[in-house]
Amino acid sequence: MSDQRTALVLGGGGITGIAWEIGILAGLAETGTDLGRADLVVGTSAGSVVSAQLTGGLDPEAMYARQLAPATAEKAFRLNRATVAQFGWAMLRARGRDVEFRRRIGALALAAERAGLTPTEQERLDVFAALLPGLDWPERDLRITAVDAGSGEFRTFDRNSGVPLAHAVAASCAVPGVYPPVTIDGRRYVDGGMRSAANADLAQGYDRVVVLAPIPRGFGLVASVDAQVTGMVARVAVVSPDAASRTAIGRNVLDPAARGPSARAGRAQAATVADRIADVWTG
Repeated sequence: MSDQRTALVLGGGGITGIAWEIGILAGLAETGTDLGRADLVVGTSAGSVVSAQLTGGLDPEAMYARQLAPATAEKAFRLNRATVAQFGWAMLRARGRDVEFRRRIGALALAAERAGLTPTEQERLDVFAALLPGLDWPERDLRITAVDAGSGEFRTFDRNSGVPLAHAVAASCAVPGVYPPVTIDGRRYVDGGMRSAANADLAQGYDRVVVLAPIPRGFGLVASVDAQVTGMVARVAVVSPDAASRTAIGRNVLDPAARGPSARAGRAQAATVADRIADVWTG
């Protein structure tokens, strides 16, 4: 096993996606499979929060306990129908060009911020500074994804990028039209999920890959998880919410009230996938 390189990919999925992934991780750790020891950890959107906490030294059980705390003081956001329609229009106008699609989505995000439809950038940075176990990058190989709102280019941040960790995570979580783009080195960045909900292809070249994907499907120019792992020369396991988890998550992935149920559902689901994950990870 010493020459078998492992990668853990944590995809996007909002507040409930964070909770569900943590539930899965805690449940798997309880069965003896510690995915936190991966040689590479890739985090996109919700997965960027989980990956930063995990590689920053938080124990999955402590992470899980956090998810069960009451969410009475938190505001629920929502990706409304008008914004979703704008996403569709941006895709049509991009005419099959993925970078152009992301550039148009970036323009949408900037316009929503100018119109005062999002929280302030500093408010969002404060949220993530409080969520992370520390403000320094871990020594581990952690890669966090984002998209340049001005150019549409895909970007990954790591400990060698010179970018503050909280800024990288906030950028990866900047859902266009809901949260403001994040400023890094004079550029504005939005959600890494605008390229793919998981960006699982960043694990290409690793021998054993586990993908936790709250949103496994793609749409249009946004790649699905299956499309990105197909053809990998590796042992791969993809886990997405089962029926019980989908019920717990509900219709609004940005609702803090669904955090606890989503975490519990993820932990229960972990028992059903534990053998499959262990076989890929250590078998």
